Parts: sequence; structure tokens; C-alpha cells
Amino acid sequence: MESGRRRSLSSLLSSLSLLCVVLDLQLDGVLGATHVEIEQHLEMGRKLLAAGQLAEALSHYHSAVEGDSKNYLTYYKRAAVFLAMGKSKSALPDLTRAIELKPDFLAARIQRGNILLKQGNIQEAREDFQAVVSMIKHENTDLESRELRAECYIRLGEPRKAILDLTPAARLLNDNRAAFLKLSRLLYDLGEHHGSLSEIRECLKLDQDDKECFAHYKQVKKLSKQLDSAEELISEQQYQEAIEKYDSVMRTEPNIPFYTTKAKERICFCLVKIKQAEEALDMCSEAHQREPQNIHILRDRAEAYILLQDYEKAVEDYQEAREFDQENQEIREGLERAQKLLKISRKRDYYKILGVSRTANKQEIIKAYRKLAQQWHPDNFQSEAEKKEAEKKFIDIASAKEVLTDPEMRQKFDSGEDPLDPENQQGGGGGGGNWPFGFNPFESGSNFHFKFNFN
Repeated sequence: MESGRRRSLSSLLSSLSLLCVVLDLQLDGVLGATHVEIEQHLEMGRKLLAAGQLAEALSHYHSAVEGDSKNYLTYYKRAAVFLAMGKSKSALPDLTRAIELKPDFLAARIQRGNILLKQGNIQEAREDFQAVVSMIKHENTDLESRELRAECYIRLGEPRKAILDLTPAARLLNDNRAAFLKLSRLLYDLGEHHGSLSEIRECLKLDQDDKECFAHYKQVKKLSKQLDSAEELISEQQYQEAIEKYDSVMRTEPNIPFYTTKAKERICFCLVKIKQAEEALDMCSEAHQREPQNIHILRDRAEAYILLQDYEKAVEDYQEAREFDQENQEIREGLERAQKLLKISRKRDYYKILGVSRTANKQEIIKAYRKLAQQWHPDNFQSEAEKKEAEKKFIDIASAKEVLTDPEMRQKFDSGEDPLDPENQQGGGGGGGNWPFGFNPFESGSNFHFKFNFN
């Protein structure tokens, strides 16, 4: 009986062993078939995606994900189809899953960061881009990785760091037209139009028929030529023509803030040079709103205020400019001049006395002098009080004419110095109530009478 039991147990064990072998063989077959099927789905998905048959491609990627839920690349490829279909919201979970499976998957992080950025999730997007930058730490890393890092720097608003990474990638990777184009666009946006033109020419050297590079080349070349021409006109003191050229710059490139600000800054400068003070003030103020710390804009607006005889505002602008650049000699000298003019304006302003602008020519000054001298001649008044008031005004009128018709004296006055102020004179001269040569024909007790020709 015991031997019978042993035979039965032996038979059962043999049957189980055979069953295990069969099951093992069948399982191997199933797994092998599944792997092959997954690869087939991925291949079909790739071909259909390339052919633009997105819905059919997506169906195959669904099957691939179901067959292998641990493959980060499968999720990434399905996310790519969602993105091609414009369904970034659907792509986001797949990208997140791919990153969970492979945290150092840089391409997935960049794609997810781009989606988050478009959705307005700025902080989360920054975290993805910063993660990529942190993973690619060293300068000697491979060029492809530096291109990825450059993309993150662009998204993080650090274009100059992106340029540092893109430059070697553009030059050392074969036929890297995309990098040259990106470099050129970055430099263009920063206002470095000459550098931008140089990089886009490198792209066209690789392929002169590249449509994107050629289109950008035409834009950069046109704008660069206008900017160079405008600056050449300024150097030749052709300020009105330079204004027109900078107007063309703003029409050529209305979308990049740098060029609009630059054009307004230089138009402001030109308007000051041709003494169109009101227009200069408006243009300078527009430029200042766009770039508050630009000392050249503040300088030019201060000069516009000086033309308008608003010396307090001129001092304020020069002081603000000096806060931004304390070592700038031009700003320091401008501030000193504005302060002198403010001090003088609180005493005697020869332009105001004659009622002429600071830009008046000699003919206009003499005309104003003749009119006022006739009006305020003391012989026209009867009472002693009226005569004394007229004498004072007449002396001021004569002094104003003397200073403003003498180029050297006018230059001194425009620089903030009163040439008839005894404090500013050395040696002889002065006195006599600022009457030229110290002689006042209207002093008490004088019986001197004379006739004016008002020349």
C-alpha cells in the first residue's frame, strides 16, 4: 500500500513538472509577442505621426502605453502626439509620468515647462527650467545639453546666458542652422543688430535657401542699415533727417521694445539740438517712461527744460541722472550749469526781460529791445515814482540787449554766469546798478539828457 502511495505521488509530481514547463513555455511566448506588439504599435504611431494622421497615431500610442506602463519614452511619445493635436492639457499628465519614471529626462521637463508657462503657471514652469539648468551644471558639458540649457535660459528670461550656451553649439555641431537663427534672434531682441546680422549670415552660409534664416536676414539687414544711417546723420549734425530715419526704424520694427525706446531717445536728442523744446520734452518724457534709468534721456530732457526756462525741472532731471551715474562728467557739468541758471533766474533773466526765447537770434533781440526801450524810456513818464520805475526797467532792458547781442557775454549767460554781475567780474567795471561801464545817466542830480536811436 505504501509503495502504491509513492507511485501516485511520483506520478503527480511528474505531471506538475510537465505543467510548469508547458506554462513557462506559453508565458515566454505571450511575453515575446507582447513586446513585439508594443514595438509594432510604436513604429506605426511614429509613421502615422509623420504622415499627419494624428488620431490613428494616438490610437497606437494608447496601445503601447497599455502594453508597457513603465516605459518613460512611450509616455513622452504619446505626449508628443497630444501636442501635435493642440491638446497640451492632455499631454501634461504623460509628461509628468515620464518625469516620474525618469527624473533626469531633460526634454520632458522642458516640454512640461513650456506648457505650464503657456497655462500661466509661472512658478511651476520656472521650477522645471531651473531643474534642467541645475542638471546641466558645467561649461564643459556636451553641446546638445548646452542647447537644452540655452532653451531654459530663454524661458527664464536670461538671454545672455542662453547666448553663451548657443554660441559653441552653433559653431561646433554640423549644419546647426537652428542655433544660428536662435542666436541671431536673441541678439536682435537685445538691440545688438550688428551681431545679429553676423550670426544670420552664418546660417545662410550653410544653406542660402533656408527660408526662416533668409526672412530674418532681410529684416535685420533693413533695420541695421536704418540705424547706422540715422547715427551717421547725427554725427553730421543733420538732425531733422536723423529724426525721419528714426521714425522709419519704429515703422520697420514696432514689436521689439528696445528699438522703439532707442528711436525715441535719439529723436529726443535731435529735437533738443534743433531747439524744438516742446516737442523734445514730449518725446523725452515718452522715452523716460520706457527706460527710467537712462541717463542720456534724463540729460536731454533736462536740456529741453532749460530751453523752456524751467530750471527747477532741469536740475531735478540732472540730479536723478547723477544718482544713476555719479562718475559721469557730462552729467555733473550739466547739473552745475542748470543750478547756475536756476540761481540767475531768481535774479535777472535777460531773455525774460526782453520777452524773447533762449533760441532768439540777434535780429529778434534788437527788435524786442527797440520796442521795450521806446516803451520804458523815462522821458515818457511824468511823476517821480513812475520815472524811477521806468529807469530801473530801462537799465535792465539795455543790459539785456548788451549781453544777448554780444556772443561771448551771451555764451557766459547761457552757461549760468551773469557777465554783468559784479560778483562775476574781476578788476574794473561793474557798479552803477549794472549799467554798462558803471555809468547811470539817470542817477539823482544828473541833468544829462540825450536822444536814443535804439540801434
